Amino acid sequence: MKIHEFYRGSANITLNGSIAALVPAVIIAVGNLYYFHNNHIMLFTIPFVVYSFISFQIYLYRRKQAISIDRNMSHSTSYYQSLFSVRYLLVLYMNQQESIVHLFYPDGHQAGMIKKYKQKGFFLFRKARIYALYNSQNQAVGFYKIKKSTSLVIEAYDQNKRYLGCYEKERVSWVKIKKEMLDESGESIGSVEGSGYFMDERIFNKTRQQVGQLRRGWMPVEWEGRFPEPNTPVLSLSENLSEKDKLIRMSFLIDEYFIER
Repeated sequence: MKIHEFYRGSANITLNGSIAALVPAVIIAVGNLYYFHNNHIMLFTIPFVVYSFISFQIYLYRRKQAISIDRNMSHSTSYYQSLFSVRYLLVLYMNQQESIVHLFYPDGHQAGMIKKYKQKGFFLFRKARIYALYNSQNQAVGFYKIKKSTSLVIEAYDQNKRYLGCYEKERVSWVKIKKEMLDESGESIGSVEGSGYFMDERIFNKTRQQVGQLRRGWMPVEWEGRFPEPNTPVLSLSENLSEKDKLIRMSFLIDEYFIER
């Protein structure tokens, strides 16, 4: 998938919503025409018609964006090799039949996605909410298992189901929330800190050096031809982090997009 295909899919979803909103309006209008003959009943169609009209305008806007992006993109394959080898990934959330976080390279090609994992009998993963990180070939390269008790724990596993570490979120007071990263032995390897008013999550290592960030409203101007929304969230992870370290750090995305939302 390329970014213009994402916008086209988003446009089609909006179009479906626009058409669906007309169904109750038509039912009300036909029912009134044949049975009630009351002009006041027609007022009930107004919210549906207005919603349908607005949705259709959004569809046209998204469709125009998709066409514009397609023109600005190179039709060659991406020169990025792996989502673990890049510093920046753009994060786009889509909630249709299922919630999916799409990850894109800066050149507009899809790097991967995160979505709920369909369990197939692995004993370790039964009866728990599992999300999987997929690469651009739709191969699972990581798993995230959600545990809730007094605190929220999101365990990170590699593609072989080997436990790597976890993200732990605990409310320590009415106004303070502690977000910590732990390795497989339970030792702290860093923390996540952010604002409660806008998206700006910063990832630190155990020596308080920033090694990652998820931020909305910051995007290089040269990416605008492929990503027309200036508020598209950008995930940055230090190139010095190993694949294992990145898998652990990316666990906070599960909390950000699938739990807090």
